[in-house]
Amino acid sequence: MTNSEIFFSDAAVDALGNPLRIVLTAGQRGDATQAQGLVDGNRPGAVLADRGYDSDTFLGYVRELGAEAVVPSKRNRLQQREIDENLYRDRNKVECFFNKLKAYRRVATRYEKTADCFAAFIYLASAMILLH
Repeated sequence: MTNSEIFFSDAAVDALGNPLRIVLTAGQRGDATQAQGLVDGNRPGAVLADRGYDSDTFLGYVRELGAEAVVPSKRNRLQQREIDENLYRDRNKVECFFNKLKAYRRVATRYEKTADCFAAFIYLASAMILLH
């Protein structure tokens, strides 16, 4: 990533909403490119994600792990998949984690010019959330 890029992060959280893994990406990159890296090393029973993670490659990887993929189909997918709506509601824990991150002004306003500095403050804020 260069200094001129806008940074966003993708996160994996546990069932309680505690961060497990955070990946920093360039703002224009799609979510599906980071999906496998978020799940690597974990043995989840289910993977909950939004439509941005709907790719055959990622869904196949989740099946290989033996986990249930709870990812709504993109609107342009020819065969729409059924998902467990009750389980999908727990995806809100990821959104709540990002809201907690945004409580730290330095992370929310993105003062940092480099990806490394921005990632460091995201990790620091995540540690503070875990300790709180």
